Amino acid sequence: MDDLQNLLFKKKILIYGFGKSGHACFKFLKKKSICKVFDDKLNKIPKKYKNNIINYSHINKSFFDFIVLSPGIDLKKCKISNYLIKNRNKIISELDIFQLSYPNIKKITITGTNGKSTTSKLLFDILKKDKKDVRLTGNIGFPILEEKNFNNNTIFIIEASSYQLEYSQFFKSNYSLILNLHPDHLERHGNFKNYAKVKFKLIKTQSKMDYAFVDNKNKIINQLIKKNKIKSKVIIVNYKKYLNYLKFIKNSYFNNLINIQNLSFILALSKLLKIKFEKVFQATNRFKELNYRQQIIYDTKNLKVINDSKSTSLSSTKILLESFENIYWIVGGLAKKGDKLNLKKKYFKKIKAYIYGKDYNFFSKLLSKKIPFKVSKTLYASLKLVFEDLSKNNNKKIILFSPSAASFDQFKNFEQRGFYFNKIIKKYIN
Repeated sequence: MDDLQNLLFKKKILIYGFGKSGHACFKFLKKKSICKVFDDKLNKIPKKYKNNIINYSHINKSFFDFIVLSPGIDLKKCKISNYLIKNRNKIISELDIFQLSYPNIKKITITGTNGKSTTSKLLFDILKKDKKDVRLTGNIGFPILEEKNFNNNTIFIIEASSYQLEYSQFFKSNYSLILNLHPDHLERHGNFKNYAKVKFKLIKTQSKMDYAFVDNKNKIINQLIKKNKIKSKVIIVNYKKYLNYLKFIKNSYFNNLINIQNLSFILALSKLLKIKFEKVFQATNRFKELNYRQQIIYDTKNLKVINDSKSTSLSSTKILLESFENIYWIVGGLAKKGDKLNLKKKYFKKIKAYIYGKDYNFFSKLLSKKIPFKVSKTLYASLKLVFEDLSKNNNKKIILFSPSAASFDQFKNFEQRGFYFNKIIKKYIN
């Protein structure tokens, strides 16, 4: 292990992508290695780093021991694609740097398709309540290499996306939770099987002292477990075994199937860690939903408004469409490759859809002859149509903003999209 810990010392390292992750990697590595930075948009790198910038024309002529690739970069579709493919064995991730630098830190890693952030934050709250020194990092928005003042008793909860795991070579997790899996990011991974295999790396790299938690209905992961020699202890999670505990959950945020299923993972892990369920229930009942993730922003006798801007696929919206009635669903943006609406017919009559954004044709064809819909160019225009139709209905109504698509056609990211929705919904409600 000492050899691995010294693997990054006095090396030549290229950091490609200078967003949150790339910047954190640079600050961490510059003290021990020679670092050069590159970004497809070099003008966005602050001037104070000008001596560390390498130009596109010089990369092919340069030697690097490692290439740290930011998760959002697709090596097949970027500016230095040929160079990256040729040097694929040198690519590592921010998670690898942390693993090599702190191999003895206890890590709980959560991945899956829907509900990773909520599950990670809730687990963080539970461990804090149990008086643990715990950190919440990763895809939830906090770079792991920026954490300070921790020791071998600190527990790191890491929300890991498929993009982060794809480029990792050395990362290992003591406790790996693979939540639900649905087709997602297929434009990057090619097909669902490849997507699942990337998530499976969390189990494949574990040792005999580690634990993996897998959904009992996750067929593809369970098949991979059977086909491979797995060293860790695998715990199969069946949410139905935990349904009796729902009577202790008073938080309405957990009144949908996806959150109930993910809560069962936390209960299974808490049992293993010998955390009293009473503390789990207390933390769950006090839990405040994360911004733009199934967030209830308005709720009265006649109207509930849910901001689920984080939804970038139809699978993430499906659970909400099944959880309510009288839904006014605002959907649209940049559709995911191969995305499908696997919704039973009995739910169609409970929904009216309002489509906006660049891929309106995709969603129009998808919903045709299933769910009635109206089309407009912008989110603002869609919401205007919703409120025109609301006045015709006297029953309790649900305005569901769950775009089921990426935001980049009209917004910088899902946070900006969610913030904008909250801003305009206030105008209409007032």
